[in-house]
Amino acid sequence: MAQFFEIHPQDPQPRLIRRSVEILLEGGVIIYPTDSSYALGCRIGEKSAMERIRSIRALEDKHNFTLVCRDLSEITTYARIDNRAFRLLKGLTPGPYTFICQATKQVPRRLLHPKRKTIGIRVPDNVICLALLAALDQPILSTTLILPQDEMPLTDPYEMRELLGPQVDLVIDGGFCGLEPTTVVDMTQEPPLVSRLGKGDPSLFEE
Repeated sequence: MAQFFEIHPQDPQPRLIRRSVEILLEGGVIIYPTDSSYALGCRIGEKSAMERIRSIRALEDKHNFTLVCRDLSEITTYARIDNRAFRLLKGLTPGPYTFICQATKQVPRRLLHPKRKTIGIRVPDNVICLALLAALDQPILSTTLILPQDEMPLTDPYEMRELLGPQVDLVIDGGFCGLEPTTVVDMTQEPPLVSRLGKGDPSLFEE
């Protein structure tokens, strides 16, 4: 059964953040809050944890995961960002956007879109999430916590533990964080193309 941590949304307890990161480093799958909804996450290199997430969500092999990063400098390690894109992302991170970018060689091949060699990246505006990322010192491989039979993300951490307790290693209760997905922006297009409307303001990408 998963561990359950109640972490303060504005002043995260360092001990619980450290223990959460230890669970990630041990190959665990966690449920954690972001600025748009709760998400499933694991370390980038943990293939078995990634497959557990695929199983929970009944995802196809071609599903694109997202690398949740702590800041813009970390994004540039995993995504190819030109000067124009850098300026745009600088004004929108942290925030409720996922950016589709060409991946660098730092990204494992199995995480890439099979044809386009792209990766989704984002920096959430959520205190708990950013604390986890700072302590982990690497991105979290993530996907929104939407169960196969549902159309919207789960919002109640107690329900998450009840439904998924045997399948994950940790549920973080960080309070209500929303249920609207991120706005997805394809940065490989010129101009950038909004491919999914969500919480982030799409008008910022209109010419």
